[in-house]
Amino acid sequence: MVTVPRLVIAAPASGSGKTTVATGLMAAFAARGLAVSPHKVGPDYIDPGYHSLATGRPGRNLDGYMCGTDLIAPLFAHGSAGCDLAVVEGVMGLYDGASGQGELASTAQVAKLLRAPVVLVVDASSQSRSVAALVHGFASWDPQVRIGGVILNKVASDRHEALLRDALDESGLPVLGVLRRAPQVATPSRHLGLVPVAERGSETVDAVAAMGERVRAGCDLDALMALARTAPALSDEAWEPAHVPVRGPRPVVAVAGGAAFTFAYAEHAELLTAAGAEVVTFDPLRDEKLPAGTAGLVIGGGFPEMYAPELSANEPLRRAVTELALSGAPVAAECAGLLYLARELDGRPMCGVLDADARMSERLTLGYRQAVAVSDSALAVAGTRMRGHEFHRTVLEPGAGTTPAWGMHQPERRVEGYVQRGVHASYLHTHWAASPSVARRFVEHCRAR
Repeated sequence: MVTVPRLVIAAPASGSGKTTVATGLMAAFAARGLAVSPHKVGPDYIDPGYHSLATGRPGRNLDGYMCGTDLIAPLFAHGSAGCDLAVVEGVMGLYDGASGQGELASTAQVAKLLRAPVVLVVDASSQSRSVAALVHGFASWDPQVRIGGVILNKVASDRHEALLRDALDESGLPVLGVLRRAPQVATPSRHLGLVPVAERGSETVDAVAAMGERVRAGCDLDALMALARTAPALSDEAWEPAHVPVRGPRPVVAVAGGAAFTFAYAEHAELLTAAGAEVVTFDPLRDEKLPAGTAGLVIGGGFPEMYAPELSANEPLRRAVTELALSGAPVAAECAGLLYLARELDGRPMCGVLDADARMSERLTLGYRQAVAVSDSALAVAGTRMRGHEFHRTVLEPGAGTTPAWGMHQPERRVEGYVQRGVHASYLHTHWAASPSVARRFVEHCRAR
């Protein structure tokens, strides 16, 4: 039974201020001494980093496409256990989801699955009375989505605020907050979205604190908490990684972290641990050795293209990664990890595990994917079906005779990735909670070493 009070922070469109409001609410409520559970709709890795900084808890994703709708409430229950409040930041516009899939993976779908009230963040910078028509349209589009109030963002002046409030008086929806334009708390972006928390250092701490103060000053926190408490109980059981009995030493699984490799779902480390591994994080920018006793290696996503000179200069670690991979040890690499294992990235030497060269591209590759494993690997047996997500501005030029990892079935048919020795490397980001056997198989291969 899930009884935690909860809110979904949504907007009519991207760029309305969801991340600022959601992160600010998390920080403001945490400053009141509440245990706040942070969540993000969709596959995005970056926003949860800001959420984690605001709350002191792991930011967790709720993705109906990659994990399936049946796992949304259980994953939410797992992350919010023992908390006083849960705040869920939406993705894109309220009703936007997986392309051509109806409401699948949309904020609206997650709100319905969690039976959570929605707070609509509206960019009011270029409107006054029209705001009422916009809010009415979103509130009436799907009767199962309960919009409990509005936060007006980018309001220019007292007079502008008065015009907006007058227009919304007849909508029946309360104004729960008004935020003025404040560029000093803007979060910097680049080619794949916001700059991750790990790259900004103390600057991020200040930015999150400013978001919290701005929301505290501009929003009715008591009314928002009262709205959150109207969410009814959910009967779903919390998701838990299945623990495998461990006899003997736990194999060490080294997981890349640091500023260059910031993309990771919290459940992956939990699944590896439950499968019997000892998970140890290392930083390829700073560490010259892999953790002692490393039997397997996980290199997730991030921004290696921003740190190519530093990654290339760390020759001792590159050699250690190459030696481990060539020995046949299990290695799982996603996107940034794939680039790191390549021969070179933008002309700079990388690990050289894969017969491929990587470079930046002007073309953005973005979207959900259906995939089937076309080769047996340390992650999956051939024929295993998974759903994932691609998000990158790089391309690889592979050598001849490579063995692919995945056969893609959406949006077009193609093969992708690499399987060689114990290495499984691909652009495809996956969420292992949907297929826990992936973590168990990986740890079994590590134990066999």
